[in-house]
Amino acid sequence: MLTPGMGVTAPYAAMVIDARSGEVLHSRNADTRLHPASLTKMMTLYVAFEAVRKGEISLDTRVKISRKAAAEPPSKIGLKSGQRIQFRYLIRAAAVKSANDAATAIGEAISGSEAAFARRMTRTAKALGMSKTTFKNAHGLTESGHMSTARDMTTMGRRLFYDYPQYYNLFSRITTDAGIRTVSNTNRRLLGNYRGADGIKTGYTRAAGFNLVASAERGNERIIATVFGGRSTATRNARVAELLDMGFRRAPTNAPVRKPALPNYVASLTDDDTELKGKTIRLHTAVKKSLRPVARKGGAKPDQEMLLALASTVEQAVAQAVDTSASANVQTSQPILLATATPPKPRVRPTVAQPSMVTRISNSGGTRDYGINVGKFGTKYKAEQVLLRTALMEMNTLDGSLRKVIRRRNGFDANFLGLNQQTAALACRRLQARNVDCEIVGPS
Repeated sequence: MLTPGMGVTAPYAAMVIDARSGEVLHSRNADTRLHPASLTKMMTLYVAFEAVRKGEISLDTRVKISRKAAAEPPSKIGLKSGQRIQFRYLIRAAAVKSANDAATAIGEAISGSEAAFARRMTRTAKALGMSKTTFKNAHGLTESGHMSTARDMTTMGRRLFYDYPQYYNLFSRITTDAGIRTVSNTNRRLLGNYRGADGIKTGYTRAAGFNLVASAERGNERIIATVFGGRSTATRNARVAELLDMGFRRAPTNAPVRKPALPNYVASLTDDDTELKGKTIRLHTAVKKSLRPVARKGGAKPDQEMLLALASTVEQAVAQAVDTSASANVQTSQPILLATATPPKPRVRPTVAQPSMVTRISNSGGTRDYGINVGKFGTKYKAEQVLLRTALMEMNTLDGSLRKVIRRRNGFDANFLGLNQQTAALACRRLQARNVDCEIVGPS
């Protein structure tokens, strides 16, 4: 029988729950703030699944790897700066291999920077009830202030199982294709040796010791056990097996399943949002009013408060866009800021007459015969959602244009038409500076 501390220098903590009801079956130092190490990636993946569900990014989106992501220390899969790889492979690498380069790339793809993504992770933690968790990065390497608890990480494991069951099988894969190579699961020893084990995540740093959140199912029962501070993989796994056994002994054969509700967020403001301090803007999941902003007197440009409200409305509008198999050619998670970089000169391609579905009638008038294309998508609905987000992102140049979805043999083109050549070129440059793919559509 192992002693609780297992002779480690890192502090020991443990938690065991009945996953069905959330009932606590055992705890030891469960609320002590400790280094989570790569248990962090459970939240990285949770936010990634959330972003796919909300239509912010697709599993098929090709993510460009930054120098920062490529330079992360091991564990890693060896991503190269400038390389492009599908988002689904980054998810697999982070979940199975616990790859730090993949985790950073996930954060940058969704939020534009790892720092912004870490703030989103922390907001999500608070919304899930993980009150003692603060994230500073997407991978879990030791950093000042990057802390969690055994209780919070147990909660995180349960939320992955119930909130995103369609992805949960990732954590039980012994090996998986990560795009550039096949990788092995860091938790394969427990998965292979403990009956019913199907996840979830390992973690190790010198400051944290050997950590693990494990889940196992036997019959109608599912137990989640967490250990912080193991002294080795073997002793940590042995302790987790003991805790899982304890959980199965203590849990009732039948228990009510109390699935948690999806989190309800309250938008937080950055230090730059000085005009909005003290105001609370709650994000909902359904559209309740017109997406068209009311024009301001004198034609003034929208201020920061209006932009934040528009961003909230966009999130509302795309909350139901769950078509993860559609090919997404744009990245829509960038902040609403004016471009500072000079992108490549947009390409011009002639229009081709095809059956089309007009999603908004233009009132711009005139004979302007240029437009822009912002991607091809697998469904009409997805194309319309991207057009809506893009219109709100780039109001100065696209206001009054015709939003038009054109059905092609291999998908649906998302176009803005009714622009002159100069405006079309300007709109494309500004969108490309935000990492949104764009082509000018010229007269046939």
